[in-house]
Amino acid sequence: MSRDPYPSIGEYAFLSDCHSVALVSRAGSIDWCCMPRLDVGSMFGRILDWERGGFCWIRPTADHEIQRNYVDDSLVLETQFRTRGAEGRLFDCFAMRRGGATEPRQQLLRILEVTRGQMRVQVEVCPRFDYGEVRPWVRRHAPGIFTAIGGNDAILVQCDHELARMHEHDIAGTVSIEAGERLRLAITSYKPEEIDVDIPRRERATELDRRLDETIAWWHAWARNIARRDVAEAAGARRSAIVLKALTYAPTGAVAAAPTTSLPERVGGTRNWDYRFTWIRDSHFTVRSLAEIGAEDEADGFRRFVERSAAGSAESLQIMYGVGGERRLTEIELDLDGYRGSRPVRVGNGAATQHQFDVYGELLDLAWRWHERGQSPDDDYWRFLCSLVNRAAEIWTQPDAGMWEMRGKPRHFVQSKAMCWVALQRGLDLARESMRRAPTRKWRAARDELRATIDRRGYSKKMGTFVQAFGSTELDASLLLLPAFDFVPWDDERMVRTVDAIGERLTRDGLVLRYSTESGLDGVGGGEAPFVACTFWYAECLAHQGRIDRAREAFDRAMAASNDLGLFSEEYDPRTGELLGNFPQGLTHLSHLTAALAIVDASHPEYAADRASRT
Repeated sequence: MSRDPYPSIGEYAFLSDCHSVALVSRAGSIDWCCMPRLDVGSMFGRILDWERGGFCWIRPTADHEIQRNYVDDSLVLETQFRTRGAEGRLFDCFAMRRGGATEPRQQLLRILEVTRGQMRVQVEVCPRFDYGEVRPWVRRHAPGIFTAIGGNDAILVQCDHELARMHEHDIAGTVSIEAGERLRLAITSYKPEEIDVDIPRRERATELDRRLDETIAWWHAWARNIARRDVAEAAGARRSAIVLKALTYAPTGAVAAAPTTSLPERVGGTRNWDYRFTWIRDSHFTVRSLAEIGAEDEADGFRRFVERSAAGSAESLQIMYGVGGERRLTEIELDLDGYRGSRPVRVGNGAATQHQFDVYGELLDLAWRWHERGQSPDDDYWRFLCSLVNRAAEIWTQPDAGMWEMRGKPRHFVQSKAMCWVALQRGLDLARESMRRAPTRKWRAARDELRATIDRRGYSKKMGTFVQAFGSTELDASLLLLPAFDFVPWDDERMVRTVDAIGERLTRDGLVLRYSTESGLDGVGGGEAPFVACTFWYAECLAHQGRIDRAREAFDRAMAASNDLGLFSEEYDPRTGELLGNFPQGLTHLSHLTAALAIVDASHPEYAADRASRT
């Protein structure tokens, strides 16, 4: 084994069926897989511990070249292998059902088709349940039929070629495949009590082939919802939209921030977090972007999810939830080596108990956008919204942890204050246009006082810019979001100067940092690389300000931070070219989508007018 066997994060591809998730390396190894939900203990997880984590690998035994791509507008991965005498292509996906994603097959499907010559292939299935803690009990039931059971996890492994049980816990074999033939491997998730009673029969090869075709067709059908001329012209926008859809947990409408945990923001560092949860902020950005391009079902699904999860009350609202609506997201550390030695490895997230006041503005803005599309709140939803606005009016004077989830002392972050203003303003707008009863005098007084306070304490006359927090001289990339919620116009002189200052002081090699970590005020320690989403926000601001050449330059720099499949991570190290942080990152993809559309709008004003008329 090589000294550092871990592939770079950017070498992975992403699979999902809106329930389960997996990462497939460029070499054809599944090194991360969580089934039947994206937030359960991993079944394959050697991306976090190469020796203990488990994997599923299909690869030629001979030296070979590799190319890969997604099949058109789908989340079906095609990896092409070329040896000296043979060629083949490996298709990887989670099998989808015709008609919807709410009832998944819970099946990871791998089909290798040889197109030229004879290819000898090594197949290894080495499951390790519960983040590598459990080495499963593997049994062979018939040729090509195996079960693996451990704890509360169980899978059925079926292959149309003969494999063997290896070392009690693994399944492996070497198979020769001729041109025109296929090798089919299917891994299906079961409950242990179900699989132990009735071992299913091996499914027909033709049925597995049909499922591959059906999965491609399912993604194509979904992508057709966004096949509009403005989206088609925006570079990579449809790929980002597909990723955002894939991060949506179909049964509830929740949107996960990422499908992984503890991929480091700096290799060897400690900024390693579990992102397999739904943040109100990120999810609102996601559904707002998807609704703008035509995927309105996702917007309504998340709106309902938040109302249910918060029990219809602002007092019960958290900043984040499990994708099933779970409230207890206790953070613990696992005894794993971590990606390239990056420890600790965390599951759960302690930020769930933080106070982040921007969430009130996010939810009211979502309701306002939904109203603009002709969907006014019903009585129950209006009562929930009123409780949110009342809460924003009461707590805006208090400090919070901010949108970056600072673990230091709470502060008066300008972005948090501005989003409380958004909650009050959107509440007033909705009350007026929906002709609803509300304490509008109270809301209006709080709104005006808050606005005056931000103008006085959140803006530095000396610097000529907005600042990170009251009394601070620091900048923060979250300030780039102020005009996106109508707090200030895009071309307001203060905003233009703020954008320029961020470009000068928070930019490294053309990419934007979230904020300066040198002060240590975030309470975490250590540095971090540029945050790709912030660079897209920067490009979006420039585009709306009419500085289109600079916008394209920033956008292209951020686009260069993706991998060969158009997938973005959380951060990017311009010195090494490595993608860093959890992957793929939903916030980066939605920021890419909005920036791409902003540049198209700035270049072709008729697109913006057309979209505005639809809204």
